[in-house]
Amino acid sequence: MNKVRYVYGLTSALLVGGAAMSLITGSPLGAQVAQNDDAVMNRVVPVAGAPASFADLTAQLAPAVVNISTRQRVEVANNPFAGTPFADLFNGRQGNGGGAPQTREAQSLGSGFIISADGIVVTNNHVISPPDTRAKLEAITVTLPDGTEYEADLVGSDAASDLAVLKIRSNKTFPFVKFGDSSSARVGDWVVAIGNPFGLGGTVTSGIISAVYRNTGQGGAYDRYLQTDASINRGNSGGPLFDMRGNVIGINNAIFSPSGGSVGIGFAIPAEIAAPIVEKLRAGQEIQRGYLGVGLAPIDEDFAASLGLPKRRGELVQTVQDDSPASRAGLKPGDIVVKVNGKDISPEQTVSFTVANLQPGAKVPVELLRDGERLNLTVTLGKRPSEAELQSQTQTFDPEADEPMAPGTSDATIEQKLGLQVMPMNAAAARALGVPADTKAVVVAAVDQNSDAARKGLQRGDLILSANYQPTPTVEALLAQVRAATDAKREALLLRVQRRNNPPIFLAIRLR
Repeated sequence: MNKVRYVYGLTSALLVGGAAMSLITGSPLGAQVAQNDDAVMNRVVPVAGAPASFADLTAQLAPAVVNISTRQRVEVANNPFAGTPFADLFNGRQGNGGGAPQTREAQSLGSGFIISADGIVVTNNHVISPPDTRAKLEAITVTLPDGTEYEADLVGSDAASDLAVLKIRSNKTFPFVKFGDSSSARVGDWVVAIGNPFGLGGTVTSGIISAVYRNTGQGGAYDRYLQTDASINRGNSGGPLFDMRGNVIGINNAIFSPSGGSVGIGFAIPAEIAAPIVEKLRAGQEIQRGYLGVGLAPIDEDFAASLGLPKRRGELVQTVQDDSPASRAGLKPGDIVVKVNGKDISPEQTVSFTVANLQPGAKVPVELLRDGERLNLTVTLGKRPSEAELQSQTQTFDPEADEPMAPGTSDATIEQKLGLQVMPMNAAAARALGVPADTKAVVVAAVDQNSDAARKGLQRGDLILSANYQPTPTVEALLAQVRAATDAKREALLLRVQRRNNPPIFLAIRLR
């Protein structure tokens, strides 16, 4: 690094003054002191303080950061009545294929960075393949900071990790940067982001690491990010997040923003996750990941209250796919997975993340809780399906799909504690709900909109199959579990709920 000047004289003076004050007040030997006590701060404050300027660092790194633009062809229907009962009538009047789909041109903009002298570029997959479109990629243009443009080819992409690798069409030698070690990043470390927000060209912002291994709750295989307050906006996607040694420790990927602009909460894919995937894509290798075949929910405060478990530890198995590695190993809905492959499950170390970073065919120990007892199973992982296949497997819990039904009688305790009116299953209710007549459950007849049950999405017509793992074929059975939870001073009750023929799920409902 070239000349870097630091300003810390004033900081040192303040610390010295504070230290003098500390000596005057005094503390007993071995006593606990404040986190920012001067005696501690003198040891942990950076020796040279905060950098006076990022200019030298930026000048060195910026030539390897590029703008990426794409040209795409999007298919659009040439039918103003598409999706209506009149669609076929309109097509029939066109004749000779007049109603055939047409296309229009679309574009996307983003950032990227060069990782080798021969012009290999890393970016986000969504930069070259925007989600939720039927666009066909036609051309990729990479623009260097000096304005030189090059066509580029797509070497490989991976939707699950949102990474893509490009190759600039040129025999020139390019400036490049290297990946660093994101695992050593700490909250409070300085970082610099370089990219092309809103297509403005090379833009530099700085900040700190706000959190490491942040789980954003999206539930994907790689829902694990570095969080930073360095300003990141649309167009920064795919750009690098540098540490103070000039190493890429993250790939800017997403922001949290009610307005669409930066509010100081940005997320970057950690280099320790990205670098191995990039190398495989660069080598033309298929990205294979482990697969369990379960639907999971984190143990939040309500689940913990209903089960008497510690918060933020483990994940609840909601569903188990038929003929999946999980079903073959014996996992069941209601199991609580607390450890996979020797690693404790938490919001920072989820089951999906742990399994996705293992290879198909691996035999993995899984530790779980079932009915209060600890069990150990061994699962032979399968191959994780594509994101499109996983999405097609997921059945939605559609609140608009329920048919109206007459409310039935209920118990005052259930209504008071859960905010629900329930009725016993009968032949008429089974027909109205489209379920077998011998279904063992009670039916939700009404929901108090001010209750936690309403906030969790329960609706009239839902079936309650069990409460705290005990079957509820009758209203009396549900009432018994409500009373048992109340007597045990539980704050919530774990219900297993089914809507029509969708897979049952568990919901923790707060007791009133």
